[in-house]
Amino acid sequence: MKRYGKTTALAGIDLAARQGTVLGVLGPNGAGKTTAVRILATLLRADEGRATVGGLDVVRQAAKVRRIIGLTGQYASVDEDLTGMENLVLIGRLLDFRRAEAKARGAQLLAEFGLTEAGDRKAKTYSGGMRRRLDLAASLVGRPDVIYLDEPTTGLDPAKREDVWKIVRSLVADGVTVLLTTQYLEEADALADEISVIDHGKVIAHGTPAELKRVVGGQTILARPSDPARLAETAAVLSAVAGRPAESPARGVVTVPVAGDAAFTEVVRRLAVEGIGVAELSLRLPSLDEVFFTLTGHHTEEEAA
Repeated sequence: MKRYGKTTALAGIDLAARQGTVLGVLGPNGAGKTTAVRILATLLRADEGRATVGGLDVVRQAAKVRRIIGLTGQYASVDEDLTGMENLVLIGRLLDFRRAEAKARGAQLLAEFGLTEAGDRKAKTYSGGMRRRLDLAASLVGRPDVIYLDEPTTGLDPAKREDVWKIVRSLVADGVTVLLTTQYLEEADALADEISVIDHGKVIAHGTPAELKRVVGGQTILARPSDPARLAETAAVLSAVAGRPAESPARGVVTVPVAGDAAFTEVVRRLAVEGIGVAELSLRLPSLDEVFFTLTGHHTEEEAA
């Protein structure tokens, strides 16, 4: 548990990750994800409760915990006035590596993260995706057993996000345990073995991606009628097929969770019968907001506000 004055950032949560797996922690801004990471990384002390990492108590054995973990925050924290190699060597030296060992480890990580050619350039010249990769590389200099990735793809475009996903998968393949915080259900679905959903500082759901998706239906149909005046009719078609009320998460769009692909075919048929043209019609995985709405009755945008 962690409080800031009258504000409760964490109201008591239980998180556990098996070795060599990814635990995804989902929640909107302000849910308590970063607070939990900071406690587990020994950067913040909880007011109540106990946490261990690799069998080590994060309070009584904080120095030992720091030796086995790596941390990448929401924004790249590299020194922009140093080159990529200098950033990695600096971390290595702080971890008591000999200079030659630090340079060898830096060269290895630059190669693994596709940054060898940029290794002698100052980090200020890097693109956002390159800085994120360098930041991830820096967190791995000490070969941690556990790594915390706190919303590692914030601000990245889809292609660069996929690059980060590949890196996470390679870490797990090497036996590293990853705690990944994210606001994107798609990201957790792509990477996590298990997911904990946090809201108002509490875990409100836990399970595998497949188990969580079953809470709101395996997939979601989204429809945008060509004529906005027929939005209500479109919603009625979706509701009739799905057997539950359709939602309108954005202007001119209606969505509804469905159990399988067959519902999509039926929606297409009924829209054709009703003569309702659509500018957009898709079958997709549920979004984080849809999960949250089902679990809590409110949308993530309301939390951010």
